[in-house]
Amino acid sequence: MRGGVDGGEAVAPRVIGMVCWAWKKGHRYGTIVCDPERHRVIDILPDREIGTVEAWLAERPGIEIVTRDRGGGYGSSVARALPDARQVADRWHLLETTSRAFVDAVGKSLGDIRKSLARREVSPDLLTAVVRVQYEGYLRRQETNAAVQALAAEGIGIKAIVPRTGRSRQVVRRIVRGERDDVFRIRQSALERWLPRLDAEWTAGCRNGAELWRRLRAAGYQGSLRVVTEWATRRRRAETMPDGRPRKCPSARAIARMMTLRRGQLTRDEALTVAKIEDCVPLLAEAAALVDEFQRMIRNRKPDHLDAWLPKAEQSLQFSFARGLRTDRAAVVAAMEEPWSNGQAEGQINRLKTWKRQMYGRAKHDLLKARMLAA
Repeated sequence: MRGGVDGGEAVAPRVIGMVCWAWKKGHRYGTIVCDPERHRVIDILPDREIGTVEAWLAERPGIEIVTRDRGGGYGSSVARALPDARQVADRWHLLETTSRAFVDAVGKSLGDIRKSLARREVSPDLLTAVVRVQYEGYLRRQETNAAVQALAAEGIGIKAIVPRTGRSRQVVRRIVRGERDDVFRIRQSALERWLPRLDAEWTAGCRNGAELWRRLRAAGYQGSLRVVTEWATRRRRAETMPDGRPRKCPSARAIARMMTLRRGQLTRDEALTVAKIEDCVPLLAEAAALVDEFQRMIRNRKPDHLDAWLPKAEQSLQFSFARGLRTDRAAVVAAMEEPWSNGQAEGQINRLKTWKRQMYGRAKHDLLKARMLAA
């Protein structure tokens, strides 16, 4: 038997998930309450005020576990109404908040980052790091080559090798024909034989990509306009800038992405950028390492590592995020120990917003609640 539209439950829930949703983003929020054990919505509250949530929880003393995000005052509401209930922070929100805190740290360090990228000299150590990225890629390609060649030696055709290895037909064909044994992958370009002429035209003063393309076409070049304009853009960016002027710096979000990816997933230029930043802004490199450590801790469910991580993070650029985690430590530990999360509640919010839009945004609290509980 389902609960009625007045919010009553036929069976008292033992585990609930609470998460806020926006009536109007940045202005007004409601709260949706789900039962993750029975996969259904229990109630929809008109706001996310501490008093409203506390009063709702006080009427249900049988609740043992509450999954929640770390905002909206849900933690204090649960602590007051159900002091014996275990609170569980949502794992996805923990990962997302960690990433956002690191982007903020990068933003505060942009001045130092610009200075590091403006340096023209590159130390041999940084070049070694960049070459290592290429070499690691070469090793991965060699493993693929060996696997494909072993299958080909058994008499298996290219068409059958493709689904077994997950590689494209073109790659498999090149491996079988022995055309993929390069140490460092070199991208073949239609411009290869035209580069001397391009350099000469550029030196003579022609800096427009479209005009360069027209001149090459007149001389017999068969490639596309895009290839030439991209070359001109790269050449223009590589021009030496006047002393004292910093190079164009990527955005904080782009730098954060580069610093949190594995080196093997970066391009050569990205790896060089990250290496320069790590060399000149060691505090940011330390923060990136702490972000990676925390996210691995969450994904691998290692709550015993949290107490060792917190003091290090509190002395780093992640200090604000770490202090917030310390105040909510019990819920963070529970997130790594309990199987529950707010995933179901987030999914129900998607359905609620779909119905709200179907009613052109005019649905009031009582109508939305009736539809969700009757579904």
